[in-house]
Formats: sequence, C-alpha cells, structure tokens
Amino acid sequence: MRQPLSVIAFDADDTLWVNEPNYRNAEKELERILQNYVDIQSITENLYKVEMKNLSLFGYGAKGFTISMIETAIELSGKRITAREIEQIISIGKSVMNNPIELLPNVRKVVIHLSQICKLMLITKGDLFDQESKIARSGLSEFFKYVEIVSEKDEATYFKILKKHRIECHKFLMVGNSLKSDILPILNIGSKAVHIPYHTTWIHENVEQPDNRKKYYELPDIIELPDLIKNSFEIIE
Repeated sequence: MRQPLSVIAFDADDTLWVNEPNYRNAEKELERILQNYVDIQSITENLYKVEMKNLSLFGYGAKGFTISMIETAIELSGKRITAREIEQIISIGKSVMNNPIELLPNVRKVVIHLSQICKLMLITKGDLFDQESKIARSGLSEFFKYVEIVSEKDEATYFKILKKHRIECHKFLMVGNSLKSDILPILNIGSKAVHIPYHTTWIHENVEQPDNRKKYYELPDIIELPDLIKNSFEIIE
C-alpha cells in the first residue's frame, strides 16, 4: 500500500550540490600556512574544537568557518601569525563562499521531474546570505515552492516549518545526506525520510547508524528517487 505524500523536501549542501569538499580543501590550505608553526596533524583537530566553541556565536557556514580558521591560526602560532598570512586565510574563506555551484550528478533532472508531480521544499542550514546566494546560483530555485533557511535542523525546527506551511507530518518526506540533520529528526516527528549518503561528511554530522534504520529509505544515488516516489507514495494535493 502506497503512503500519502504532499511535499518532498530536499537538503541542499552535499545533497543537491558539492559543499563539504570545499571546506576540506580550505583546511588543506590552512595546513599549508600553519606548517611552519605547528605539526600539521594537530591543525584539523584544533580547528574543529574552535568551530564547536564558536557555533553558538556564528552558527553554521563559511563566515563562522573563516573566523574559526583565523582564531585557530592565532592560537596555534602562539600569536606569531603575520598579517600577510591572516590575509591569506581570509582569502581562503572568501573562496569557500565564492566557489561556483557544482550540482551533483542527476540532480537537476530529478528536481525538475519531481517538481512537475509534487510540491517541493528546500530546507538548508547555515548563514542566510551565503545560503541564499548558493540557492540563486544553483539555478534550481524556480522548482521549489517553499525555501527555508534555518540555523539548526532538529525536531522543533521541522515542526515549526510544517506548521507554518500547514503540512501534515505523515505526508512529508525529507531527502538528505546527513543522518543527524536530515533523517533522525524527521523520523522523530513522524515524517518519512530518504538518506542519500555523500562520500565526504563533516565530523559534526557523523552519528552511528540508528536502530530504526528500517524506518527510512536509503538510496545510493538521487537518480533512483523518482522510482521510489512512484512505487511507494501516493501524491496528494
């Protein structure tokens, strides 16, 4: 028996387009700058600790990441980091924000197809300006009826979004790459989820496979999503 479905929501970063590799490349550039001050092995670990400390102040996104890189450089260099090197770090952060949007394979085709048969929503976490820019540059915005940019993805946030748009929990499907942000909170509010893993995941988003794994779908590629929708769900206006 097919399940009722009125809205399909998508995560953005690393579900629709490349994101996390840009941050990993930035970390490698930071290592290059700091290798004269400290052992390279400790840089990523220390950067992550600073990011977590700053998360409540700056939230998610490239701006907070850039500030955390600068703070890490100052700490690890014993305040010996030069103005020229800090300028280089700022440039690295800007490059993360200005990277061209690279859609993942098959994304555009699938989004266009599904937008013709169901209402689509985009739910993305991060800095408002940065995420708005990425959405606009992706060329996909016209296919989403709803767009939500949030500071966190948890049960309360999803409840608020569904209430705002008058969407019943059991008729809502979330598609994303993060078990922590896109899948587990959705299961906890009684909605449905599709996990499409990405090869690179920020350590903050890593969680163990849940016991209720059978309660969500997992696909190796977004190209398989239309068939899953067709075979498992009944679209309801």
